[in-house]
Amino acid sequence: MELTKERLVGFYQTMATIRTFESKTAELFAAGKIPGFVHLYIGEEAVATGVCANLADTDFITSTHRGHGHLIAKGGKVDLMMAELYGKATGYCKGKGGSMHIADVGLGILGANGIVGAGQPIATGAAFAAKYKKSGAVVACFFGDGASNRGTFHESLNLASIWNLPVVFICENNMYGISYCQREHMNICDISDRASAYGIPGVTVDGNDVVAVYEATAEAFKRARNGDGPSLIECKTWRWRGHFEGDPGTYKDPAEQAEWIKKDPIPRLAKRLLDLGYVTQPEIDQMNGAIAAKIGAAVQFAESSPNPVPEDVLTDVYAN
Repeated sequence: MELTKERLVGFYQTMATIRTFESKTAELFAAGKIPGFVHLYIGEEAVATGVCANLADTDFITSTHRGHGHLIAKGGKVDLMMAELYGKATGYCKGKGGSMHIADVGLGILGANGIVGAGQPIATGAAFAAKYKKSGAVVACFFGDGASNRGTFHESLNLASIWNLPVVFICENNMYGISYCQREHMNICDISDRASAYGIPGVTVDGNDVVAVYEATAEAFKRARNGDGPSLIECKTWRWRGHFEGDPGTYKDPAEQAEWIKKDPIPRLAKRLLDLGYVTQPEIDQMNGAIAAKIGAAVQFAESSPNPVPEDVLTDVYAN
């Protein structure tokens, strides 16, 4: 798909929406308005945006505990998401899932997941179903660098490879598994190197360049749709916040943090749009204002929504 003005501007709007949603979530959590835990996606917006731009509603994703960005990029509604974070009955999961378990099967969002690496076998199963049914759907499986050390990763890549399944494994390598740097928890530099063990393509890209992510994953999804099987895409990026809100992140080198923040994907794309003459700075400011208003309305929706009632505690626990 051509990188038109409309597509690039759409990339900016999606990334800015994710950033604004996450920044507001950080503020609300600090104020004690959001219960439970939240794991924010700030700094990684280019990955979800570039990947999901290749997907239709009939395609699927599996997400992680750091899943707000994936959900927004796949078309999730920010008001229903915010209500779910608040634990309200109007949320995606009627207030029962919270930040780490939002799902919308109608949009192909098979759920965020609080268990590290748990989305990989789910994605493999969804890809098997798509192939079995000949639906033409593909699956994007998001996971972090730490999850690539788990058995679920290796089992899923092996099955996807031998069954030639239409799934693309997206490793969001933000350099830290909780507080443990990648340099200390694996003996390779590029996680994409692990693809060769399963006879599938492996590519590493700049995860803070939305166009690079989009182009690399476009090729992988093209292969999957053509029946050529799975791929592993590693997107090197950086999470600005701690592992969860409340984690001070003292294990990070402040100089390295500062260098990565200079690679912020949002101003990088804004500069590209300005240099191409696709937008003006006032137009960018107008987009940012509209996004802020949209997130503000989502907060109002959440705060004015009813709490779940005790009588519904057992509803939606089992599927018929």
